[in-house]
Amino acid sequence: MNGESARPPATGHDSSSPNKSTSPNEELAQITSLEALKVALGDLESCALKHTASNMVFSDGNPGARLMIIGDVPGREEDRVGLPLVGTAGQLFDRMLASIGLTRADVYIAPLIPWRPPGNRTPTSEEMDMLLPWLYRHIQLADPAFVMVLGGGAAKAVIPGAGSILKIRGKWAAIDFGDGKERQVMASLHPEYLLRSPAQKRLAWADLLALAGKLL
Repeated sequence: MNGESARPPATGHDSSSPNKSTSPNEELAQITSLEALKVALGDLESCALKHTASNMVFSDGNPGARLMIIGDVPGREEDRVGLPLVGTAGQLFDRMLASIGLTRADVYIAPLIPWRPPGNRTPTSEEMDMLLPWLYRHIQLADPAFVMVLGGGAAKAVIPGAGSILKIRGKWAAIDFGDGKERQVMASLHPEYLLRSPAQKRLAWADLLALAGKLL
């Protein structure tokens, strides 16, 4: 999976409007800071998820970190506090980081999409098409050297041609997220899944060791 390019779909803005002189992706390209991206995302009235969620979940950790971690769709706790990877799964995540000598201050964390779907349902294809370009721009602006994607849903959205998370986890891929720069990306198991299937923690541990080797 080397040298692959993630191709962002449209953002949900109406690029056919006669009042628009730029395409949706060109509009995103004009956003040049993480803070500006957060503000613009908060103003995205065309996404229905924004109007049903309690909070936007944008990021946590250190935006200058070499490692960016992308979680799955926000759940109830993330929606409540407006931060990714919190609650019981977040506590496990923190312990996973600690096992390789890291804390949240050493990494940058973002969710797959910024709003929790009602009832924790799976996002629709239309919602993903609208919001994935925002994630790709988020990755471009954070500019990490390495990206770890947690969970099967996030992996399929971020890694071209990704299959089962148990088959692709632990493997590095060089992916261009649309800015001409290849970043090293690995999928691993989501802490929520590990809470339900603790026997699989050995696989997550192997992935963490591989990640630590890259960060040295």
